[in-house]
Amino acid sequence: MQKPFGVIFKLYIQLPILFSVLGVLYTRNNTFKPSNQYLAMSDTTQHPAHFGFGRVATQAEIDRLDIDIRPDGKGLPAGSGLAAKGKIIFDAKCVACHGTGGIGGPNGSLVTTTSQEKSKQTEKTIGNYWPYATTVFDYIRRAMPFNQPGSLTNEEVYHLTAYLLSANKLIDEKTVIDAKSLPKVIMPAQKLFVPDDRKGGPEVK
Repeated sequence: MQKPFGVIFKLYIQLPILFSVLGVLYTRNNTFKPSNQYLAMSDTTQHPAHFGFGRVATQAEIDRLDIDIRPDGKGLPAGSGLAAKGKIIFDAKCVACHGTGGIGGPNGSLVTTTSQEKSKQTEKTIGNYWPYATTVFDYIRRAMPFNQPGSLTNEEVYHLTAYLLSANKLIDEKTVIDAKSLPKVIMPAQKLFVPDDRKGGPEVK
């Protein structure tokens, strides 16, 4: 008499083979006819508005993710920042990747130096490449620090933004950066970026 395990093991091996053979025979006989219900399900226009799971996101949940900031400053939160306070935060959370004073480091410089300006292969930094000051705030809040993105408060991000703009000599170190003053900072590279107004082919906006 075979042991129960032996019987189960044989079924485990043989049943899939049997089902596949029967499936081939069934198809060859052309006996399969999709029902109207199946056809209706294949028509995506007939799908219900919802499927009975999940829920509508609350406004608070949407606001937590809807944090993009436009060049004109729309989307900037309340708060303000000073370069002196930003330096303290930078030294604690950013130096490891971007070097002392934002110069060097394994993840590249953020600050343009005099020697970089004279170099033929200038490293792209906030001071010489970024077209809008608001992008500094947006990127820091969204992606930094590298090991804990999104962990900074809005106030900390304002301080860091003020520090980096000041280090790049784009604002005075005593300038208060907030939702009104940040969009007014003119970046040197802004004039180098032009709208793509080409015609006659695919338009990317």
